[in-house]
Amino acid sequence: MRIGIVGSGLVGSTAAYALVMKGIGSEIVLVDQNRLRATAEADDILHAVPFAHPMRLSAGDYEHLSGCSVVVIAAGVNQKVGETRLQLLRRNALVFADVVPKVLNNAPNAILVVATNPVDIMTHIASEYALRLGAQTGRVLGTGTTLDTARFRTLIGSHFNVDAQHVHAYVIGEHGDSEVLTWSLATIAGLSLNEFSRVRGLELNTTMRSQIDDRVRRAAYHIIQGKGATYYGIGSAIARIVDGILRDQRSILTVCSRIDEIEGVHDVTVSLPHLLTGAGVLTAIPLAIDDSERLALQASAHVIRQAIDSLELDRL
Repeated sequence: MRIGIVGSGLVGSTAAYALVMKGIGSEIVLVDQNRLRATAEADDILHAVPFAHPMRLSAGDYEHLSGCSVVVIAAGVNQKVGETRLQLLRRNALVFADVVPKVLNNAPNAILVVATNPVDIMTHIASEYALRLGAQTGRVLGTGTTLDTARFRTLIGSHFNVDAQHVHAYVIGEHGDSEVLTWSLATIAGLSLNEFSRVRGLELNTTMRSQIDDRVRRAAYHIIQGKGATYYGIGSAIARIVDGILRDQRSILTVCSRIDEIEGVHDVTVSLPHLLTGAGVLTAIPLAIDDSERLALQASAHVIRQAIDSLELDRL
């Protein structure tokens, strides 16, 4: 099973490394505008193969994506000094106008997994260009709040001294400041957090919840302040998503995809729990969240929709 990664910067190369460490796929092709960088990353990761799982790695051009089942798009431009978010979005939209057709022209059956930030909007842009080429909406998805959900579960698990894999909780909406932590649905061993608190004799008060909320919502800011970029968490999230697709695991993951309507907001790309299959996103799963979370989700969807509107995609 061949996997393509377009953009071999920190996120793309770390995703490739995570795929190798977990033994996902049989071959990875790195494509980058800087061919020297792609070649160096492919060689470096290849040297880790004897310590992990059999894998072929190479650097190539878009034509070398032929036969890929999944293509991860981690390409994009960085924000310039004094540049607004909208200006950055417009430049990245133009990057995707070039990248997405080249990917699909060479790998028409590939599922696209977008990792470029702001991922909700960039996934919407990718789906727009893909639709113009006849691709199905469900075959274009983004990493969404997969990492945010992992952060949420990790912090809840840490608070209760429970393995995070046994914490069930979701972050939905935008992958960004307006994201929604669904406290009302969070469970451990089938118990609500309030019930589990009583069982364990550990308090989870409003202040503690606020601290966890801040650490989830602002995690990227804290990491970037300390080391300049985030890549280990998102690289691992990409590997998990790709694994779910390649193995047709029928996984429930909070990826983002284009949705006809959510909380009165039409044609928008947001993160919700999605049933992910070998054919991409099968369906979004609506959650029975409380009224305050529902209002927050509506506001989050509006934030994304307004950004999409500002791009005027029909003119690009």
